[in-house]
Parts: sequence; C-alpha cells; structure tokens
Amino acid sequence: MAKPDLILLHAPSNYDFRERAIMYGPISDVIPSTPIFEMYPIGLVSIGAYLEKNGIHTRIVNIANRMLKDKRFNVERFLGKLSAAAFGIDLHWLPHAHGSLELARIVKELHPSTPVIMGGLSSTYFHKELIAYPQVDYVVRGDSTEEPMLQLMKRIKAGEPVDDIPNLSWKDKNGVAHHNPMTWVPASLDAMLLDYSYPVKSVLKYRDLVSMTPFRNWMDYPITCVVTCRGCNYECATCGGSRYAYKNSFGREKIAFRSPKLLVKDIVSIQRYLNGPVFVVGDIRQQGEDYADEFLWTMNYAKVSGPIILELFSPAGDDFFRKVHKTIPNYNIQWSPDSTDEEVRRVFGKGYSNREIESTIQSALENGCKRFDLFFMIGLPRQTYGSVMQDAAYLRGLLKEFERQNKLFPFISPLAPFVDPGSKVFENPDKYGYKFFYRTLEEHRQALKSPSWKYMLNYETGWMSRDEIVASTYDAALAFNRLKMEQGLITREVSEGVEARARGAINLMKAIDKIVSENGFDSKEMMSLKEEADALSSSSICQKKELHWPSASFMRNAPRIVWAFATGSEHRYGA
Repeated sequence: MAKPDLILLHAPSNYDFRERAIMYGPISDVIPSTPIFEMYPIGLVSIGAYLEKNGIHTRIVNIANRMLKDKRFNVERFLGKLSAAAFGIDLHWLPHAHGSLELARIVKELHPSTPVIMGGLSSTYFHKELIAYPQVDYVVRGDSTEEPMLQLMKRIKAGEPVDDIPNLSWKDKNGVAHHNPMTWVPASLDAMLLDYSYPVKSVLKYRDLVSMTPFRNWMDYPITCVVTCRGCNYECATCGGSRYAYKNSFGREKIAFRSPKLLVKDIVSIQRYLNGPVFVVGDIRQQGEDYADEFLWTMNYAKVSGPIILELFSPAGDDFFRKVHKTIPNYNIQWSPDSTDEEVRRVFGKGYSNREIESTIQSALENGCKRFDLFFMIGLPRQTYGSVMQDAAYLRGLLKEFERQNKLFPFISPLAPFVDPGSKVFENPDKYGYKFFYRTLEEHRQALKSPSWKYMLNYETGWMSRDEIVASTYDAALAFNRLKMEQGLITREVSEGVEARARGAINLMKAIDKIVSENGFDSKEMMSLKEEADALSSSSICQKKELHWPSASFMRNAPRIVWAFATGSEHRYGA
C-alpha cells in the first residue's frame, strides 16, 4: 500500500458518542449525515486533489464514518499503524469541537514527533485558543487553504522554517505561538482543483472505501456537490458563512467565484462516475445575470442530463426558471426562507415577502421543476412559539394551493446546536436579543458532552428559552408531519413512524431533564437511556429519506466508474 505524506482525518462531533448516552435529537434531520456529523467538508477533497497534483501524497480518512460503521473499530489501533509526515484534522463546523480535539490528542499521543495541523472556519475563528492546546502544532487559517497547506507540507518534509507561510498559526520549539498575517485570500476559485477523480483514485490507491465515504448512507444515496464561490453577498444574522463573517473573521472582503465553465466541468466530472444528484452550492445569481446565463448555457452545451439541485438565496421569476428549464432537464430547487413571519425574516436579513415566495414557487413549478424544498428554522430573532406554529398554519394554505403538482416539500428544524461563531448574532448578541451560554472553544467542547441537544444549545433568545425552542421544534415538526401526510407527500406509515419517534423523543427529553435536575450530567442512571437515545436521535422530526431524490446506489454506479477509468477520456466542451 502507498504511503501518504499527509493524512487528513475527519472526527465525529463527539468522540465518545459510542460510550455516552446523548440525545442528539433533530439537529441533523434535514442534512445527509447523522447527528455525529460524519460528513466531511468538501474542502478536504480540494486540498487533497491540489496537494496530489503538486507531489504531496494525501489520504483522507473519515474516522467518524468508520466508528459509525463498525462498533468494534478501534481508533487507537488503526491510527497507531498509520505513518505520515503530518496529520491534518478539520475543525470547520463548531459541532466538531469535541471530536476534533480529542482525535488530535490521540494522534499526538501515538505519534508525538509528527505535526498535527488543524484547519476550517471554526479553526480560523478560534485560532489563538486552538494553537494553545498541546496536541495542536499548526492552524492553517482562512477559507482557501490549498496553497498554504502545500507550502506547509513542503517545509515540514524539508525541515525548513514556516515563519513566512501566509495564514499560518504555529508554535516554535519553545511552545510560543506565532500568527503569520492572513494574506492568502484568493479573489477567484479558478485555480482551486476540484478533481473528482481524486477520491476514486484514492480508494484504489489505499484500498480503503469506507475511509473515503463522505457520510454513512452515501453508498445508498451518492449525492455530491460543486461549489460556486467562497464568501457570500448576504447578511443572514446567525450564519458564519455570511458576508459579515467572511469580512470580519476570515479576511475576505469580496466573494470569490468559480467560473461557470469550470463549475460545469466539475459537474461533468462527477457524473462520469456517479448517476446521482449534484447539489450546486450557492445561488448561481450571486455574481449577476451574466454569470447565471453563462452557467446555464454551458450546462446546455455540455448536455448535462443528471439530476441537479439549485439553491436560491432570494426570489426568482419566470425568466430565470424558463432558462433553467431549457438547459437543465432534471432539476429541483432548495430555498430557506426560514420563517413565514415577514418581520422575523426581515430582522434575520431576508427582506422579501411571502407573496414573493409564493410567486417563486409557482414560476419554478410551471417551468419544469421536479421538486421544490422549503426550509424553515427555529431560534431566530423575534421569533416566538406562536410564530413558529404559524409557519405550519401558513404552509397548509400554501400546500393546498400547489397540491396538484405534489412537488412542494416543507421542512422545519432548530438552529442547533450552535449559533455560528463570527456571525452577527454571535458577535452582537445584545443587539439581536440573544443570550449565550458558551463563548470560548473550550466551553463549546464541553457542551458537546451534554446529555441532550437542549443543553448543547449555546443560546436562547429574548422571545424563547431553551425549553421553548425544544417544545416548539417538536410541536411544529408534528404539525408539518401531519400536514405532509394529509397532502400525500408522505405515506401514512412514514407519518406514523415520525410521530412515534417525535413523541418518544419528547418523553425521553423529560426523563433526561429529571436525571439532570437530581444527579447532574454524568449520572450512571443516564447510561440506561443510551439505547433509546441512539434510536431517537435520527428522523425524529421528519424521515431523512424525505430529502432524497431518486438515485442509483454506489454499487449500481460501479460499471460507470470502471468505464470512466477504462476509457480515460474527459467529456470536453467549450474551447
């Protein structure tokens, strides 16, 4: 087996999830991964591909997924057998604060002379605190770390100084921390290498499919994504990926786009190997109408026929959807209005009206959209229990209006477990009516050991306490569930299953609260609830498969993958 120079590890959110009783609840019901967030960020793929192209052999190991797949998987034994010039661990999303640092600690104990590198948006935000942990040698900061990582790996292999590498926080031999200026903030993503053959080649190279698998059920539902940009034009109040956060915490003054031609090339590359949905991350209209038109024209020229998911950040009209329908024969739309209360939505940073939402849905469905997913969130500024429940009442009328198409799917979930660091709300809680329980990285790390998602919440608002956020989540979810069953969007069997799990979760949360009030978080009595907590921490507010598009499983895609490698040809278009 080939020996890598760099091994990139992805940790579970809580490293001890197999040994602790934790009621994660609905925090991951509307995303592909499980509550331990085993889905690694796409940045690992772009870093790996970029380093491989430049002579640094890089392997991705999804430790979280391996722990999920095999209860007997021994992390220490597995890591002890690995050898590399350096280990990299992502701390991109703050819910990995416990798992990432614990994994880094284990790596350092097993390989004390091998550098441990951390990276990701949360690593960047907390870099001064993070570099102080004894198990962390380097923190590579920023949203585009491919080039700094290449420079760092070359210096590590050569034993050369790192004091001039951009975006790098590091400790010298005396343990003193240094923070190099964050000057590497590329204005374009066109140099970013998103070689989607890299994961396939890596599986063959290291003979390890499980470690490369993006999330637990990916083999059955091989959804992938392409990235339009880094940065954002919008100012959603709780979002750590907003324009505000990128400017103030990640050094990005201006959004960086990937050219439409290269974006389509990424999609074509994926669909050479997989016949599954491709999610285009970011509204293609952010750069303007010309960018969107060029993307759609190139999609048409490349004759992309596989399922494509487009994301909206704002209302769209007939003209846009006519163009999409003409060029993408198999598409759906995802949009997050977050609330049907227009005042809540305005304060949150989204100033459009409910009428504009309705008009956008109508335009999409009249122009070939196969499915339209609407996402709503609980825990927003000025949002009350009543306004959350009003979402369900409003959607009843909306679904009735579009019931003939049977293509409109609403979802609701809590803003959990954390408000993003770097967001407007995190930086200015009083202004937005929030109270925070945790502020530091260590406080968030400790919070992830809590026995239920209620205690993990790093906030409450002036309009809803933690208890009210939990109560409104389950009550609204039950209302959404019944509504979708009545409209024929889900079967009665699915609806009854969700209802049973939701009510079971409500009762379990009460049992956990009782134990906490009497004996604290670490009571032995808590472990008696582990089996029930594990069972009720998935699909408790909706059936996860409700999110799925029809897709061929990975094994059914195997002949396609073999053919792509056998031919060795690229789908060419454009120049």
